[in-house]
Amino acid sequence: MRSSAKNAIDTPFLLVLCALLVCGLLIFTSAALSLLAQAGGASFTSVAVSQLLLGLVCGAAALIFFARIDYRVWRPYTPYFFGASVLLSLMVFVPHVGLALKGAARWISLGPVSFQPEELLKFSTVMLLSAVYAANFRKVNTLLGGIMPLALIAGSAAAILLIQPDTAGVIIIGMAAVTMLFAAGGKASHLLILAFIGVLAIAGAAYERPYIAKRIQTFFNQEADPLGAGYQVQQSLIAVGSGGLSGKGFGQGLEKFSYLPEPIGDSIFAVAGEEFGFIGSILLVLLYALFALLGLRIAARAPDPFGGLLVVGLTVLIAGQSFFNIASAIGLVPLVGVPLIFVSHGGTSLAISLAEVGVILSVSKRMRHKTT
Repeated sequence: MRSSAKNAIDTPFLLVLCALLVCGLLIFTSAALSLLAQAGGASFTSVAVSQLLLGLVCGAAALIFFARIDYRVWRPYTPYFFGASVLLSLMVFVPHVGLALKGAARWISLGPVSFQPEELLKFSTVMLLSAVYAANFRKVNTLLGGIMPLALIAGSAAAILLIQPDTAGVIIIGMAAVTMLFAAGGKASHLLILAFIGVLAIAGAAYERPYIAKRIQTFFNQEADPLGAGYQVQQSLIAVGSGGLSGKGFGQGLEKFSYLPEPIGDSIFAVAGEEFGFIGSILLVLLYALFALLGLRIAARAPDPFGGLLVVGLTVLIAGQSFFNIASAIGLVPLVGVPLIFVSHGGTSLAISLAEVGVILSVSKRMRHKTT
């Protein structure tokens, strides 16, 4: 047996991505119809343009750009990329630049266009951690080589998100960082320490911020406040349950018009469940599972540690957020408020996610393929 490299993108991974984008566009279009009834055509046009122009078109261009360039080119620049994303993330607190909605400062407004620097922060955190762990691959099982980089890099990013506040973003970054440490060869005892710190952090956040505590309480007793904290989960479950085996059909769902909060955002999986039923929901979940498995296969065959860790982190960012969204919609985890990648409204999220896929595809072009 010997290893050879093929300068070709991983076709199965690309096909799964295309399937997710097509499904996402269909589900988003149907969910956005609710805006016509609730807020008129202007609102529908605004989110459609944001999703298609900023998200899909710009994202496709970013995917092609990153896929065509050797991912190893970016390695020396990862500290600068991280530093720039930190500065952008801090700009959300600058008056007349940052945009606050629903009590959270997460957007930068540039005239008619706004974007979330948080998505760049997640991307750059994974890139810098990959570079640091790859450079110290033999020391990852030590405190200085394993936990310390994670604490400094991911911890800095998490601190900024906590101030915004964005607890869900902290969870996603932490999950990606810990998974990367595990993939790099971190010690099991260190991973247990990080898990313990994570539990303490969640407990502290729940103590300091009552809405987090309320979400945790609602998770354990979803029927305690069906018209308050438990309303979104209850309506999501009703929507998914009413879809039955095969669903009501594209565009035929009723929950999105009057009952589901954020039908184009946090609750979009419930829209899919109502209109495409159990079969459609399972197929969507399987597509995300295939995306994750094929992504990890690319990581396992990456030609160097930097590429492998990069793909692990980016795969977890995309698939992890998506599984959290789905699990939240059906009450398997507390409501965390993260998008269903490739489906939920969010031009920035879609564009950056496609850029991340471009990096994964760049690594896939240089995978080690076994031949006899």
